[in-house]
Amino acid sequence: MITVVGMGAGAPVDDPVAAGAELVVGGRRHLDAVRVPEGAERVVLGPLAPALDTVEEYVAGQRRVVVLASGDPGFFGIVRALAERFGPERLEVRPGVPSVAAAFARIGLPWDDAVVVSAHGRDPRTAVNLCRAHPKVAVLTGPGAGPAELGAALRAHRRVLVVASALGSAEERVERVTPAEAAARDWGPAVSVVLCLDEERALGSVRTVAGPPSGPPGWALEETGFAHRDSMITKFEVRALALARLGPRPGELVWDIGAGSGSVAVECARLGAAVTAVEKTPDGVERVRVNAAAHGVDVHVVHGTAPEALSGLDAPDAVFVGGGGRELPAVVAACARRALRTVVVAVAAVDRVPAVREALAGAGFTCDGVLLQSSRLAPLPGDVTRLAAANPVFLLWGERPPAHSEGVCQ
Repeated sequence: MITVVGMGAGAPVDDPVAAGAELVVGGRRHLDAVRVPEGAERVVLGPLAPALDTVEEYVAGQRRVVVLASGDPGFFGIVRALAERFGPERLEVRPGVPSVAAAFARIGLPWDDAVVVSAHGRDPRTAVNLCRAHPKVAVLTGPGAGPAELGAALRAHRRVLVVASALGSAEERVERVTPAEAAARDWGPAVSVVLCLDEERALGSVRTVAGPPSGPPGWALEETGFAHRDSMITKFEVRALALARLGPRPGELVWDIGAGSGSVAVECARLGAAVTAVEKTPDGVERVRVNAAAHGVDVHVVHGTAPEALSGLDAPDAVFVGGGGRELPAVVAACARRALRTVVVAVAAVDRVPAVREALAGAGFTCDGVLLQSSRLAPLPGDVTRLAAANPVFLLWGERPPAHSEGVCQ
């Protein structure tokens, strides 16, 4: 058996934890915290593969192995790698308190509704976008994805960062800072976890299922669910297909360009994506904010005109372009240069379709589209019904081939 012991964030581990072990594997601070038997080999965890090779030698020789890990080693921990290599039946796991649970306990908040994401050895974009979209996120940090990097990416968002360092040790620190304050500091290697909170919504409500909300019960909402001006809103039939082609999901960033009422932005946010809406009119900016608040989602609104307003924004996974005008092809081209995955464009004027397709194809996208023509049931006098035709709309979309996504301009 391989005994895997969680340490650090909860109650102290008894000294005899490594008793009888012939190999003890762990981080340096964990190895220093236990009494390693005389004659036992110590392996300091760095690169995982060499440590696993050494464990395999001892397991093959029927010799006892103890692996020391932080918190609960089955929660984003070493249990996965050990189970894949040696099989779960060989593991005896003694979990400690996860750093996420300990950090929330220190600030007196429940965490059954928190989003937990690891940025350790992973692309930090996913963690950043989850922090933008959700009111309560725990980030397991790593080199290049610590409090400073998270703070720099979240400057424009109303968030508080709780930085928990050296949890369970005499040097433990739990600090509340703004994103700007986090970005300005060198936090060192002792950070255990960062909690990103929208404090007005952090307490949450009583839950039955743990984790973030599972998603809205429906989408392509009626236009009456949004404040808008003179019916200037993406109709729900168009929105339904646009959402299908955008594929918004947690951990991704979506742009809504020429947002108008922000109906597409709000729907993408309801599906868990981080969203930036760009709108050129002051009253439109306010409408997007009102609609986002009404639906309980966080949409970052930029007051500006595309394509100029796009230069300072983080690269999106998907983009919806809903505005028109002569600048539409240039706007689509600018979005296509930045988008990692897809661009969807709603076009009312048939004359602009060729230029939009050319802009998408010119950026290396595979392009497709459809003309949407729908008629809604409408009442007539005498308790009868007619069909009321809506204005036809072209919906065009481009998808970036996966092999070319690494060369996108960030």
